[in-house]
Amino acid sequence: MIRLRLLWIGLALAEPLFAQNNFWQVLAEVGFKREVIQGGEMEVPVFSNHLKSWNGKKVKLKGFIIPVSEVGDESKFMLSSMPFNVCYFCGAAGPETIVEVETARKIKFTSQAIWMEGILQLNEKDPDHHIYIMKSANVVTP
Repeated sequence: MIRLRLLWIGLALAEPLFAQNNFWQVLAEVGFKREVIQGGEMEVPVFSNHLKSWNGKKVKLKGFIIPVSEVGDESKFMLSSMPFNVCYFCGAAGPETIVEVETARKIKFTSQAIWMEGILQLNEKDPDHHIYIMKSANVVTP
């Protein structure tokens, strides 16, 4: 019985580490519902309680830089769980596979996967931003 309790405690303590190493899976815990807004309708994200528990916390993601030409700035871009040719913007994935990234320092484009760490902000209402925003982000080593 004591071993079972210790195992359960160990698994509970390991969950944040597992979530950090596989955080794209946590971001997939989202659904969508139609909501009437001024001027029409909009698909609004419905985040799981588990995902909501990460709002405002530091997270780490491995992904690929997707430049946002409208911004024209290397300190704001999208990070995709998949390379550019199969990313959300190409119609090959859903919105849970990308994160809007804001950094203090400019990040040079690379086609290689990078690790980013920052504060996760869940966005339910602002249509000018993505549903996931990583603020104060930095490139980190795994």
